[in-house]
Amino acid sequence: MPRPIHFEIPAGNPERIIGFYSTLFGWKFNKWDSPQDYWLIDTGEGPGINGGLMPRREPGSLTVNTIQVDSLDQSLKVVTGNGGTEVMPKLAVKGIGWLAYCKDPKGTLFGMMQMDPTPLRTVSLPH
Repeated sequence: MPRPIHFEIPAGNPERIIGFYSTLFGWKFNKWDSPQDYWLIDTGEGPGINGGLMPRREPGSLTVNTIQVDSLDQSLKVVTGNGGTEVMPKLAVKGIGWLAYCKDPKGTLFGMMQMDPTPLRTVSLPH
C-alpha cells in the first residue's frame, strides 16, 4: 500500500522554524547543496518519514502533517513555551489516541498524536 515518504514545510523565516522544530521534536536539519534554499529534515530512526523545509513561495501555502509524540500534554507545553499556539485542544480519537492541532511561531498548522487505544469517543476532524 502506498505510504507518505516525505513532507515539506514552507516557511517565511526558515532559520526560526528550524529552531522551533529542533527544540520541539529533536529533528535535524541539513542545508541541501542546491541552487535553491532547501533543508532536508531527519526525523530520526524507526517508523516515520523524513521531509524538507523551504522558503514560503506564496501566501497561505501550508502543509499539514501529524507527528506522533510520546506525551501530547508535554509536547503542547513545549509548543506554547517556544512561541507556538494551540489551535485545537487535545481530544480523543476513538481507538487511536489523543490529537491536537497547533501552529508554529510563523503560523504553519500541524497536528500531534499520542497513540493510545483507550479513548472511547469518536471525533470529527476539522476540514
